[in-house]
Amino acid sequence: MELTLGELVVLGTLAERPRHGYDIEQVVEQRGVRRWTDIGFSSIYYLLDKLTARGLAEADDDRPSPKARRVVRITDRGRRTAAADVRELLADAGVPARSFLAGLAHAGLLPAHEVDAALRARLVGLDARIDAVVAARTAQEPLPTEAHDVFSFSLSQLRAERSWLAERVQVSDD
Repeated sequence: MELTLGELVVLGTLAERPRHGYDIEQVVEQRGVRRWTDIGFSSIYYLLDKLTARGLAEADDDRPSPKARRVVRITDRGRRTAAADVRELLADAGVPARSFLAGLAHAGLLPAHEVDAALRARLVGLDARIDAVVAARTAQEPLPTEAHDVFSFSLSQLRAERSWLAERVQVSDD
């Protein structure tokens, strides 16, 4: 990934429409983004400056007054960079859940067929992870209760995600 999750969140909100920092803060708050990413109010302005310096966003310098809020918009380069990161987050079954949520939250940066393809790739990767955990558990049996619980919990989470993905991309959930 080229972007941090915070940068992706900011670019993703800018992809919806040009915004100022306080507006981005409202989106972050209303959508519960802080549950899956560490983005604070003050970091939004830092990220806007950073993204602007990198050419991924551009600020509107034609403000009616010096106290008017600075509106920032995503650049074409920013949109391509964010879309590439979203594609990677959606497809890679090894990324942490919070990163996957960032990908889902900004899947609108991709055409629907690319989102489906990335989710199908994730499903294949998830099947491989499930098989690996089952093989590791089987190779170590009999297991102490604590180890059994770790494998059981991990498999339950992986299978729940697999079930959601299978329903989302409309494939068999077997």
